[in-house]
Amino acid sequence: MTTPPPPFPPTGPGHHWPPPSPPSVWGSPAAAPLPPALNGFAAASLPVGLLCLPPLGVVLAVVALVQIARKGDRGRALAVVGLVVSLVMSAALVYATGRYADPFFRRLGSASARAHVEGRLTDMDALRAGDCFNVPGGDLLAERTVAYRTACAGVHHAEVTSSGPLQDGSFPGAERLKEQATAACWKAQDAYAMDSWAVPDYAEMYYFAPSREAWRLGDRRLVCVIGTSSQEHRGSLRMDERVLRPDQVTFLRAMNAADQAMGREPEEDVDGAFAQYRSWAREVEAALGEEARMLGAVPSARPEAAAAAAVRLREVEAARKEWRRAGAATTPDQFQEAWDRAVEVMTIDSEKALRGAYGLSTEVPQWLRPGPGGPGGGGPARGPSSERV
Repeated sequence: MTTPPPPFPPTGPGHHWPPPSPPSVWGSPAAAPLPPALNGFAAASLPVGLLCLPPLGVVLAVVALVQIARKGDRGRALAVVGLVVSLVMSAALVYATGRYADPFFRRLGSASARAHVEGRLTDMDALRAGDCFNVPGGDLLAERTVAYRTACAGVHHAEVTSSGPLQDGSFPGAERLKEQATAACWKAQDAYAMDSWAVPDYAEMYYFAPSREAWRLGDRRLVCVIGTSSQEHRGSLRMDERVLRPDQVTFLRAMNAADQAMGREPEEDVDGAFAQYRSWAREVEAALGEEARMLGAVPSARPEAAAAAAVRLREVEAARKEWRRAGAATTPDQFQEAWDRAVEVMTIDSEKALRGAYGLSTEVPQWLRPGPGGPGGGGPARGPSSERV
């Protein structure tokens, strides 16, 4: 029978309680290593590039990648994502700046210019024939033209030749509306500034017509103007029945009608629009017939202009003969030959002398001088109109 150990530790020398622990074979355990710190620039690059300043996000991401490579910090993937996002947002910022900042500054500049425009702010549809007006910056083709009515005696950018409604109905389409407006405004300009030779070369015909949306809302008004914004211009260009003598009015009506007819040359070449050219030739011949009848009455109406009128009448009759041949031509080559002869027999000198006898301008306008579109280039024709729809 085994005797149980005493309930108390033995006493005396050589005895310990509790007994000492056996010595460790491996020694004291080492502390666990700490993970690398997360790089602060990497953590900041993504939110800064996405939400605040994309260029700054690019800088932060680059700095983070450099520090991570050198110090071994954590966050390389985060820095790469921040760099990509910052670059994409920077590109979007550059695009948005170019897309929207320029129109903004243009509007800002326009608003600033309006504060220095001479005249009283007037709705474009409220302008009437004889009104002169200014526009901000002199830009008659601005996205939104704002008119400031002013006295014609002072410097102004444009002068209204006519203002009235177009024919009602459905919207004719942009091209058809342009054709109608151009024809109507040239006619209005010739009726308003009848002495077309007195209109300066820098003056241009402009018109303001309703857009498709405005047409749908009931706007039908066509405003025709003479624009002079390219140079400093003073004084009215009006020269109609209110200013001219009756004999001058009669003379200019016939001359302008012939010019208008010659200016309606088809846009295509003769081969591509032969039938249109023949019709045009007959129209020119009829207009010259009216001019011939006017010239025949000059000796009795204005004897001092009889000699100049006789010279001009001979040229007109010779030209009519060629235009008549052109209208009856059976081939484009026949038409071209008759057309060339009709142009050659009409001289600027004869018209210049006749205008001088009537007391009108003798300064030959640009559109009648030799060259493309002039007498040496297929007959007199006006330059293309300018427009703002």
